[in-house]
Amino acid sequence: MTYLVTARKWRPQKFDEVVGQSHITKTLKNSIENNRIAHAYIFAGPRGVGKTTTARILAKRLNCSNPQGGEPCNECEMCQMFGSQQTMDIIEIDGASNRRIDEIRTLRESVKYAPTTGKFKVYIIDEVHMLTTESFNALLKTLEEPPEHTVFIFATTDVHKVPLTIISRCQRFDFRRIELKEIKALLSKISKAEGIEIDDKSLTIIAKKADGALRDAQSLFDQVVSYCGKKITAEDVSMMLNLIDEEIYFDLTDAILTKKFETAFTISQKIYENGWNFIDFMNGLLEHFRNLLTVVITGESKLIEAGEMTRKRLESFKDSFSESDLLRILNFVSKLSTEVKLAQNQKLRTEIGLTQIIGLERSATITELVDLLKNDKDLTSKLSKLSLPPEDKKKTLNEIKAEDSGT
Repeated sequence: MTYLVTARKWRPQKFDEVVGQSHITKTLKNSIENNRIAHAYIFAGPRGVGKTTTARILAKRLNCSNPQGGEPCNECEMCQMFGSQQTMDIIEIDGASNRRIDEIRTLRESVKYAPTTGKFKVYIIDEVHMLTTESFNALLKTLEEPPEHTVFIFATTDVHKVPLTIISRCQRFDFRRIELKEIKALLSKISKAEGIEIDDKSLTIIAKKADGALRDAQSLFDQVVSYCGKKITAEDVSMMLNLIDEEIYFDLTDAILTKKFETAFTISQKIYENGWNFIDFMNGLLEHFRNLLTVVITGESKLIEAGEMTRKRLESFKDSFSESDLLRILNFVSKLSTEVKLAQNQKLRTEIGLTQIIGLERSATITELVDLLKNDKDLTSKLSKLSLPPEDKKKTLNEIKAEDSGT
């Protein structure tokens, strides 16, 4: 049997299998069950979050001969024909390669014909924002008064490039980035089904690298399996993806507290020797201190997308920095990142910048001040002996009258 990549092998076949888009799948299922089917939909959102997959499920359900509520049965002749790409009633068009007005005119003519075997003729146009202005204009009249048997589903990663005249004629659904925990849960499920052993840290690394795109996460998973085999460890994943070791961020954090300036040169040399990108390091540094700021402000790490061990290590620093310290560091790193991008010698500029970060003066935290008062008896005694300025006592009305009568 021909090998299928994970993204295709595990492509959802029902609305309930779509990950992280329940606000959309629930609406579509209810509209179908209540026979409130729109003539045009536009699915907008980042890459790899399920727009085209949801469009295919919707098209399949609209033509299913034996639907199960709002879901397709995936067993009837129409569902089987769609699965084997043999139906002429569901047409998928790539907007990037069929963007000219001549192709849209041909599409407009074909819309007039009734479906051959199904109930609806469904047109799925992917990357619809790539169509030319003339092509969009050619679609307007068809979208305004389409035949009863026709449904258009547009998918786009850049909805702002789609004319408002088109959007206003469609039901718009905005797909969101997939949460880290949802990506990890699906990859864990796939791993168990495929007999692959993978630890939680590896799942976290892959999910973070995917940046909310489930398809990207599945592609990375395939790469990792090809490299590691049936047993995947975080070290192997980091090596295969050539990721920057997060340990260097914690090394810099310790160096700021201990004023260990040589760490700046150690870190820069490590980045250079491992072939890591200095810009990626700066982005990681921004994220690291942003995470620290989150811990300091909220007192917890639940808002941080990281593994359990990383969150615990971040929490250990919550009494070591003040909010103002971290804001100053973040502001400095943000400016440094821009300078490193423009620098001819990125290694040298990074070394100078890290040395400056380590040398930043840190304000004392409340915990440190309390410890200082507890441990320094001389300071405590000096503070207790400090005399306050005499209070300016206000005279009563009777005292003022007595003074006036005496004079």
